[in-house]
Amino acid sequence: MLKVIRIKYHDDKMPRLRKTEAGDWIDLYTAEDVLLGAGQYKRVSLGVSMELPEWYEALVIPRSSTFEKYGLICSNSVGMIDEAYKGDGDIWQFPVYATRDVFVPKYTRICQFRILQHQPLLSLQEVKSLGNQDRKGFGSTGTD
Repeated sequence: MLKVIRIKYHDDKMPRLRKTEAGDWIDLYTAEDVLLGAGQYKRVSLGVSMELPEWYEALVIPRSSTFEKYGLICSNSVGMIDEAYKGDGDIWQFPVYATRDVFVPKYTRICQFRILQHQPLLSLQEVKSLGNQDRKGFGSTGTD
């Protein structure tokens, strides 16, 4: 079923967001010039406010090339915006940490987002044993 995201642009010259047929992620642009020294942190304005569909949230992550081109990492590892953040003044931002001195021009594609449906209602149940075989290993399929 088609879901609609309403977007308010805070700059008439801001590139318009679009969904490509090749992937699920939608690129977001810087709404300002960004000048950072190594070790500095900044919440970069993305120049848009959005109303997500009810029961959906957005995941915001760097583009694949963001670190290589600019030495920036998302300071939260991944960003999450829920559907309650939908006012005209709720401007999306991208929190970054600079690993080197960098200048990123206004209107640069810096990160991307996709929406996901909220996690279903859950119940957490405490037990003495799960009754399953251990997989062994951490972050692997059991090989060292």
